[in-house]
Amino acid sequence: MIFLQTVMGLVILLLGGDFLVRGAVALAQRLGLPALVIGLTVVAFGTSAPELVVSIEAALGNTADIALGNVIGSNIANVLLVLGVPSLLYPTVCNAPLLRRNATFAILISILFMTLASTGVLVFWNGVALTVVLLMFVGYSASMDKHLPSVTQEAASEVEHHTNKGMTTSESLLFLVGGLCGLLAGAKLLVDGSVAIARAAEISEAVIGLTLVAVGTSLPELVTAMIAAARRHSEVVVGTVLGSCIFNLTAVMGVTALVTDIPVSANFIHVDLWLMLGTLALLTVFIFGRIPIGRLAGMLYLVIYGAYTWALLHGYSVIDMVTN
Repeated sequence: MIFLQTVMGLVILLLGGDFLVRGAVALAQRLGLPALVIGLTVVAFGTSAPELVVSIEAALGNTADIALGNVIGSNIANVLLVLGVPSLLYPTVCNAPLLRRNATFAILISILFMTLASTGVLVFWNGVALTVVLLMFVGYSASMDKHLPSVTQEAASEVEHHTNKGMTTSESLLFLVGGLCGLLAGAKLLVDGSVAIARAAEISEAVIGLTLVAVGTSLPELVTAMIAAARRHSEVVVGTVLGSCIFNLTAVMGVTALVTDIPVSANFIHVDLWLMLGTLALLTVFIFGRIPIGRLAGMLYLVIYGAYTWALLHGYSVIDMVTN
């Protein structure tokens, strides 16, 4: 019953996020915003909405480990799982425009986040700093990317994917409100169910956040990556992963820290954040070398993710040996 509640919460959450994005995109188009701006703001923020609402719900409910685990685990899963699985089908190309720039941003933002988290608690001013960094990244990207036709075309394609033809202003507002309600209801069910599963299985909330919740909120990226690989358009996947990682740390954690303080446990500081940074660093090797992520690398990604998940579910037994 608890597991069913959790799955229902996840489904409602993801559907709510999709409705929110479609309504917001339609409204932005009616306001005459360019596709590039919509792609960098409305779509990017909207697709991170499930992680944001779950993290705020968890943090306000005194389950900060789920809030942090959701974001850190999503970033780890984005690289190892979302890139690893489709690479088994078809090599993931790493030479798309601006990947080097966004990979550098992702690494720098990860280091900034780790520095802030090393104090043991993320407070209001940390949220301000992360939000400012996000606005700087979006502003810089918008000003630079508008001169690149290929990037503008990609943004237009992304917006088109989230557009319902002929949606009126009233319908877009209805989608927005319905999506928001779905996000709130789904997040409540998902967080409560996750906490109940953690207590029933006698495992930590951090582990549930890093595994069940993180993988669940990363499912849209995984589905997108699989479809792109099947159509042999994998060049967009790496950009999506990097964008998701950047928005998770700045938008999701930044806004959550503005709402409430977020305690950061020692395991996050000494293990999970370093693994998150390490997975991004591994990805940059392929990006800066313009090397496709082939089947062998995809298998390596999945083996690393499997070993990490195994260690988590066994109570950090392996990780404790490394950190002690």
